[in-house]
Amino acid sequence: MNVTKRVQRAGGEGAFLVMAKAQELERQGKSMIYMQIGEPDFNTPENIKQAGIRAIEENYTHYSSTMGRMDFRKAIAEYISRTRGVPVTAEEVLVSPGAKDVLYSACMTLLEDGDEAIYPNPSYPIYESIINISGAKSVPLPILEEKDFGFDRDTFVKLVSPRTKLVVINSPANPTGGIIAREDLELVAEMAKKYDFYVLSDEIYSRLVFEGEHFSIASLPGMKERTIIVDGMSKTYAMTGWRLGYAAGPRELIEWMSKIIANTASCTATFTQIAGIEALTGPQDDVETMRQEFLARREIIVEGLDAIPGVTCRKPHGAFYVFPNVKSFGRSSQEIADHLLYNAGVACLAGRSFGSFGEGYLRFSYATSRENIALALGRIRTALAELK
Repeated sequence: MNVTKRVQRAGGEGAFLVMAKAQELERQGKSMIYMQIGEPDFNTPENIKQAGIRAIEENYTHYSSTMGRMDFRKAIAEYISRTRGVPVTAEEVLVSPGAKDVLYSACMTLLEDGDEAIYPNPSYPIYESIINISGAKSVPLPILEEKDFGFDRDTFVKLVSPRTKLVVINSPANPTGGIIAREDLELVAEMAKKYDFYVLSDEIYSRLVFEGEHFSIASLPGMKERTIIVDGMSKTYAMTGWRLGYAAGPRELIEWMSKIIANTASCTATFTQIAGIEALTGPQDDVETMRQEFLARREIIVEGLDAIPGVTCRKPHGAFYVFPNVKSFGRSSQEIADHLLYNAGVACLAGRSFGSFGEGYLRFSYATSRENIALALGRIRTALAELK
């Protein structure tokens, strides 16, 4: 079949592929623990669900503006202004059916053939994929365990060039749980102003920080005009299936990005936006309850993995993933992940799924119960002993 080079450059998302394999094994009777996908195992808070139900009953089931409902955009602007410490207006906000659409629209708006975009590696695989689809050159920035899953400043400076049009950052990060230090954000800001590029700041895990407070690069002097903040409801409010994301950035750029949304999704479902207003403006108790539970689970899984011979696991500072080092087994990360899936009934992802610099690691999501984590740790210990 003849398909375009653009489509051939597109990558996939391993979490969904592994989930399909795990579900097939489960249908065949194998006991399976799912730790491969980044989805909170909590239900959407009741007040948010009820807001969505009321919206449907009141017939908010028709088209919305491509930019998003004005009342929702105002709520987002107020939330971003409060949490990031920078003044944002509704005109600087774009609503999308999931944060992934914002990533796509930003790259398609800013990048052309011959441009370069720097992205973290290992990281969410869609960054590299969308950059490649745009026709630009994807330039990996190594994310290093020895830097507490941060990046080397000298390497970053060397990667930036006059062709750099975009730098993608993610803090807290998928898959490592790392947080970018303020001094490193200041370096990115300095280079952005020197080389005149934009920063795409994926802050989808901003409410899942375990030590200190989230800090956005947009709050640094001169960076609001150069930053596209990406956020959404999936992780904070356990709303993955609602498909509700947004961007905050320079007004003119946001308006151009909306043209991409108009040509793909048309708009975001109206009743989900009304639920989104309730999420941002209603009680936040459930958010903190989830964060505290993830914090407790983090301690269990890090301690358990560190106790397995041949495995070392750095403690993540945010999100709900661990990225243990399994290089001592002398096998590829994909071989080890497959071994755990087929022989231990534990679904996880190979570090290589997140980029070449993820080789030698595995990613486990601890967005599952403490009981499942304990059971998985026992299975992992037994299965990895077979590889020694």
